[in-house]
Amino acid sequence: MLCIVSPNTDPYFNLASEEYLLKFKSEEIFLLYKNSPSIVVGKHQNTLAEINLPFVQELDIRVGRRISGGGTVFHDLGNLNFAFITNEKEGELVNYRKATAPVIEAMRQMGLEVQLGKRNELLLNGLKISGTASHVYKQRVLHHGTLLFSSEMKILTSALKTGGNKFSDRAVKSVRSKVTNIQEHLPEIMDLEDFQTRLFETICSDLEGSILYQYSESDLKEIGNLTKSKFSTWEWNFGYSPKYQFTKSLDLDSGRVDLHMNVEKGVIGEVKIEGDFNYEKGIHHLEERVTGCIHDPETLRLRLSDMDVSEYISGMNNEEFLSLMF
Repeated sequence: MLCIVSPNTDPYFNLASEEYLLKFKSEEIFLLYKNSPSIVVGKHQNTLAEINLPFVQELDIRVGRRISGGGTVFHDLGNLNFAFITNEKEGELVNYRKATAPVIEAMRQMGLEVQLGKRNELLLNGLKISGTASHVYKQRVLHHGTLLFSSEMKILTSALKTGGNKFSDRAVKSVRSKVTNIQEHLPEIMDLEDFQTRLFETICSDLEGSILYQYSESDLKEIGNLTKSKFSTWEWNFGYSPKYQFTKSLDLDSGRVDLHMNVEKGVIGEVKIEGDFNYEKGIHHLEERVTGCIHDPETLRLRLSDMDVSEYISGMNNEEFLSLMF
């Protein structure tokens, strides 16, 4: 088994590396990596429904989508991510207990009693330290997960506030759990670098035929191409979301505004703006202007840059209208 520590903290690079190693390598692989602050949604989730968009934009937290299912997770440099890619037999492809056993054993040797939970999460003293997910490609299986070591919990909590009842869709919804940092439970003082080294060395020493491996120039080129063409794109990270209906209301001094939108592949397909607000111009002109635009703040801001929304909805400026759309 190839044992790799990623040299990169770019979340898009590391997400791309998992797909590359799964689909274009034949060896079994154990991978560790850290990401700069980012939110990673599951393959079948509605990204905008899973994140606190204003908070994410304010802190410049990057948003990515992985190839596996499951819920949304927060990554930062206090979080360590692991991945196992194995070749399995038909009918025995996905086995979370087998896949997480090396991680659980390595932490046991550090004095931590970790258990696999009902949702295939890792629990320490009943609190979640890891969410896990899997993806099958032919006879190869990717099992990966997070390890909260010293993450910024306040940022994690704020970044993952969901869209509530504004979204109606069939996307997979995240299930929030009480979480904790591993560092708080260690019997000895250890920073993340120490923890990563101990975890990596313990797991690699227990794996049969383990070989330390560094990405070749060819690997880096192919991962870079996949990062650019897929994992860093709006089309994958937001546009891939299942179609959804978005509804939001706002009370102004001039009256109530109700917005209804249908969005498919990230593109606004139908818009209806209703309410008892005052207006000067026909509201259908405003509806038509945003129809066909991608559901993205900057793109919509540009689309509306030569319009004055207050002429269509009295008492509402362009920025307030944009906030109504998210």
